[in-house]
Amino acid sequence: MNLRSLTALLMVMSCVAVTAQTTAPSTEQMIEQLKVPHTRSLRNLVIEATPVSGAASAPEPRPSLSLSVQFDFNSSRIRTESFEALSNLATALNSPALAQSKFLIEGHTDAKGASDYNQKLSEQRAQSVKELLTSKGVDVTHLVSVGKGSSDPANKADPLAAENRRVRIVNLD
Repeated sequence: MNLRSLTALLMVMSCVAVTAQTTAPSTEQMIEQLKVPHTRSLRNLVIEATPVSGAASAPEPRPSLSLSVQFDFNSSRIRTESFEALSNLATALNSPALAQSKFLIEGHTDAKGASDYNQKLSEQRAQSVKELLTSKGVDVTHLVSVGKGSSDPANKADPLAAENRRVRIVNLD
């Protein structure tokens, strides 16, 4: 293989890697991630709890989905590279499986900068996502937005990590 062929191959491989990293989750993947699991009804079954001393049971976590939504720097304006993921999310939220559920849109930031500024920015970004989803037909009464600032990082070991800058969708049903 000559140098020119090797260079061309490396360029193609890097384009494939970038494409794979920026691909938005499909509508079906989002629906599955956000659906509340249903259990079969057992009408005549009686369950008695056995108390365990000193053990408090934690509530089951609600179905949720974290999306890396890109915003302009120091802004709540959503960048075009996030439109596909948010369009898929709107389609998922409008699907028969999720259309009756209520969702929390959480905005998160990394820990860079002042905490009060990050809090306000995360609120504005969550509101921007809410507005975009409603513009795509999602019922506004099924959406609640809240900013979390840098208070709940996805990567606790590195509060400045990029994955801490995200929007999380939580099924409240």
